[in-house]
Amino acid sequence: MSVPEVLAGLRRAEREAGRSAGSARLVAVTKGHTLDEIDMHILAHGAFPLGESRGQELRDKSTLRPELEWHFIGPLQRNKVKYLNRVTLIHTIEAVWQAEAIAQAAQGWGHAPDVLIQLHNGEPQKHGVSAHDLPATVNAVRATGLQVSGVMVIAPDMAAGADPTGILRVFQETATRAHDLGLSELSMGMSADYPLAVQAGATLIRVGRSLFT
Repeated sequence: MSVPEVLAGLRRAEREAGRSAGSARLVAVTKGHTLDEIDMHILAHGAFPLGESRGQELRDKSTLRPELEWHFIGPLQRNKVKYLNRVTLIHTIEAVWQAEAIAQAAQGWGHAPDVLIQLHNGEPQKHGVSAHDLPATVNAVRATGLQVSGVMVIAPDMAAGADPTGILRVFQETATRAHDLGLSELSMGMSADYPLAVQAGATLIRVGRSLFT
């Protein structure tokens, strides 16, 4: 699935949902791929945010190409914070200590990335803040001085047999919770389920491996 194919699917999903074209943006997940591969498969088709989940890999790529828009989309460990100085958006805040560490590091960077709060989807093995704790977490992260732009969620895996109806429900409930808190950015949907995410209001979809095949 190439970038043009994903973009065509995005525009189709937007039309079917009655949304304006371009209201959902592609975040190209680039972990494990070289800058030459990124240029060939992704940037040849336009300017897109690039999502990385490995701290050192992000550091190395963003140092060489600081002009690109870099997002961090992986689990955030304390020792990774120092690698995020060129990131514009962090998708995966799930604890206040993470926000505190980023805010402290940002004082030395001279700028701070915006952040999304990762919402737990109900599966025991997944990361994220519970729905019950989401409002308090948003307030606590804002108290660090960081800008909370929205919410991120990873739905149950359709490829592993998850029901599309249940996946859509996860996306819809996430969108409702974000709306209730006045948050507009919704990072939801990946290769297998992004049309459902767009239907529910996603503004950022994360597609990776298939873009490089």
